[in-house]
Amino acid sequence: MTFTEVETVEGEKGDFQVSLKTRPRYIIEEKCTGCTTCMTYCPVSYPDTFNQGISDNKAVHVFFSQAIPLVAYIDDSCLRLKDGKCDICSSVCQTGAIDFRQTPKKTQINVGAIILSSGITPFDPSVKDEYGYKIMDNVVTSMDYERLLSSTGPYEGEVLRGSDKKHPKKIAWIQCVGSRRVTEGDNSYCSGVCCTYTQKQVILTKHHYEDAECTIFHNDIRSFGKDFERYFQRAEALPGVEFIRSYASIEREIPDKKSVIVRYATPADGVKREEFDMVVLSVGLNPPKAYKEISEKFGIDLNAHGFCEADSSNPIQTTRPGIFVSGAFQGPTDIPESVFTASGASSQIGEMLDYRRGKLTRERTYPIERDVSGEEPRVGVFVCHCGANISSVVNVPSTVEYALTLPNVVYAKEQIFSCATNSAKEITELVQEKGLNRVVIAACSPRTLEPLFRDTLREAGLNQYYLEMANIREHCSWVHTKQKDEATQKAKDLVRMSVARASQLKPLKEFDLPVNKAALVVGGGIAGMTCALSIANQGHAVYLVEKAKDLGGMARRIHSTLEGLDVQTYLDDLIHKVYQNTLIHVSHEANITEVAGYLGNFTTTLVSEGQTKVIKHGASVLAIGADVYTPKEYLYGENDKVFTHIDLGEELAKGNETIVNAESLVMIQCVGCRNEENNYCSRVCCSHAVKNALELKEKNPEMRIYVLFRDMRTYGFREDAYRQASELGVQFIRYTPEDPPVVEAVKEGGKEMIRVTVADPILGQRLELDADILSLAAAVIPAASTHEIAKHFKVTLSPDDFFKEAHVKLKPVEFATDGVFLCGLAHYPKHIPESINQAYGAAGRVLTLLSRDTVVASGSVAIVNEYDCVSCGACISACTYGAIEFRDTPKGKKAFVNPILCKGDGLCNAKCPSSAIVLKHFTDDALFNQIDAAITNLDIKAQMDAVFEEA
Repeated sequence: MTFTEVETVEGEKGDFQVSLKTRPRYIIEEKCTGCTTCMTYCPVSYPDTFNQGISDNKAVHVFFSQAIPLVAYIDDSCLRLKDGKCDICSSVCQTGAIDFRQTPKKTQINVGAIILSSGITPFDPSVKDEYGYKIMDNVVTSMDYERLLSSTGPYEGEVLRGSDKKHPKKIAWIQCVGSRRVTEGDNSYCSGVCCTYTQKQVILTKHHYEDAECTIFHNDIRSFGKDFERYFQRAEALPGVEFIRSYASIEREIPDKKSVIVRYATPADGVKREEFDMVVLSVGLNPPKAYKEISEKFGIDLNAHGFCEADSSNPIQTTRPGIFVSGAFQGPTDIPESVFTASGASSQIGEMLDYRRGKLTRERTYPIERDVSGEEPRVGVFVCHCGANISSVVNVPSTVEYALTLPNVVYAKEQIFSCATNSAKEITELVQEKGLNRVVIAACSPRTLEPLFRDTLREAGLNQYYLEMANIREHCSWVHTKQKDEATQKAKDLVRMSVARASQLKPLKEFDLPVNKAALVVGGGIAGMTCALSIANQGHAVYLVEKAKDLGGMARRIHSTLEGLDVQTYLDDLIHKVYQNTLIHVSHEANITEVAGYLGNFTTTLVSEGQTKVIKHGASVLAIGADVYTPKEYLYGENDKVFTHIDLGEELAKGNETIVNAESLVMIQCVGCRNEENNYCSRVCCSHAVKNALELKEKNPEMRIYVLFRDMRTYGFREDAYRQASELGVQFIRYTPEDPPVVEAVKEGGKEMIRVTVADPILGQRLELDADILSLAAAVIPAASTHEIAKHFKVTLSPDDFFKEAHVKLKPVEFATDGVFLCGLAHYPKHIPESINQAYGAAGRVLTLLSRDTVVASGSVAIVNEYDCVSCGACISACTYGAIEFRDTPKGKKAFVNPILCKGDGLCNAKCPSSAIVLKHFTDDALFNQIDAAITNLDIKAQMDAVFEEA
């Protein structure tokens, strides 16, 4: 229900009465086609809020190009609503969709649970004149800049200055605007996402304008997310890009040029001033504007920053039972975390309302499938702009025109986003209207959106296997950004080849497979146990497999968190719940020896405490945790005064007086990571260091504590703890990877100590710090069993050997292998609350599978022609899924493919020496047709002529 607000909430968990108010659109949704004719004729223009007020919109408009539903609405600036004078939109609307008689509609609903996903509000820098926003023409926010970069933005993807509509040649980004400051009007916390979204904007800017000069003024670079370190290195390595570590301020505007003077300082040059054509303020994230109203309406508590108050042992749960929170209302967060907290909230609600599961659902129905197998191919081609991802490089209109010249193509059209709801609907309608029986989508990778487009064909009454996708993004525009003409020609080649293959496609039938209702969870740490409990609490048997003698994992070595969680008490309670749950079957000291099967029907063999077990289950969750790097540097293992942060925490929990009463302690960050061997940030170490420092200061306020760091990455609300440590006298000293600290054991005045020498970039001197204790922030590294587990479950690993999810943003708890999910440290280093969030998220995705009675198996499987099979067994040895076996037939032993186990990877038919195996949907006819189309007859003739001329 869009355009709708909650007015009141009454009742309790399981039985809430919610009053909703839907504002009038003054548009009849069922009649509106989104044609925008009304917008064309509307006389009222005003700043478009979606485009940050940079461009104008009309009183009647569609909010943005991918809006769901894609229906116009009329806002309060309408002349008819103000004084009843204008009625132009009604007269030009061909469908009669305008209805000024509409009034606010109230609805009462009864629900068992509520999820708050109210998001954030970007910080508004206009509240402080010092930023120059809304004062200087060419000072914009990162949100403004995001719209400038967008193909649906105010200038259709062109970055133009507000003052003269020219392309800026020299652009500055100022980080931490509205974040990490305790001054009035700012926020003390770190917004977490700004460093990386700035790097994205820099990369896109250089993609748009190769000669642009980009300067980023920053404090710490907080690239703590998965693959973020490499992303930062990619941005930093671009020509014309400079990262300057400095607090920068906007000094003034040059009146005639409207350029902006930025004042900053560097250790080498002191205070400097530099002129820029445009300045981008990288703004932080505020809580939603109506956070106080949300708190009052829903009866939930807020934290000191205006975000939802939550217990770190279950961040998805609010202070009011039955109401849950997901996304950035938990606190500033990135897309993957938003996705899996949403899934996690659904899982917790599933625990609470499991008794209602399936009672309110409606089965989706599709039109009767048309039999077009006897028709001549009638191919429709749809070429996607993908915003500007494709169209900024590939000439899309030219590609569409070319498609119309190809054999069997009867229709071709360009679309801004082919994956948008309105575009999918348009494809469905055009298939029916034009009588298309094959569809080619020239867009992105089929790995991402092929299921969506196949479903679109089903909605049109076509067999879904009549779809072919031409990848003109990853295979073309993204890899040929500097060769636009050549990229356009390649896009045409790819479309031509796809059309040729589409003409040979045949209809295929899929079949249903029963789903085993049990789940296997590999790993008995916090993530694994949390996930197992959530699944079991929804009525499903869970087999929890742990390689160690006891449950608990890495958390066994952690005693407290920065949020104040007593980890061991929490862990004991969690383990008790696991053992008390009769649906959870725990295997200790377990070693998995074999995994077979497929989505919904897996069989896992393991050895546990000397006994072999065979477990049948429908889904698998990999939560095998991670290990801690054992330092080879800084005297670790050689000197008893050197610890890791985890060692230090354990000793503090024991009350080790040698450490508590020490006069001085030095911590060195980034030990074993952010280097060539482990090129990633371990994410948790900075906060771990701050937590230990605060605990030490509480026990011994006089202790001198030094933290040697590269970038302090205490993101989110942890920034407040970092500030508190600094205020308590903890000294933070930055070092560079080119000049790391030097550690040696010394003895002076009869006292043994650790001497740490480090260069201070601010003082320009080398400091010698004599410490009683040295603590190293040892990296989090993948578990030793990661490769073995990945091989068993046929899942992939990231470049850093953590498990690789199906999609980093949209599927952060799923593998590309169907039926296998992941959570916890095995995915990437994360704090305990984040692991808990992801564990619930994985449970939510598991339940989408286990709650079904059947799953659909692909029709694209291999089959054997017995007449051609020579019984050599090459296909059997090639198949990694065990899908092929010999069977006795009247013609002797012949290969047989089990369609349930077959994954359609094509290795068998590539290996077969007699071409006896055919992979449906990838037949020789289709592939040879595609290959033949790769080079046209004219190209072949031209190449032959060139050879003859040389001869």
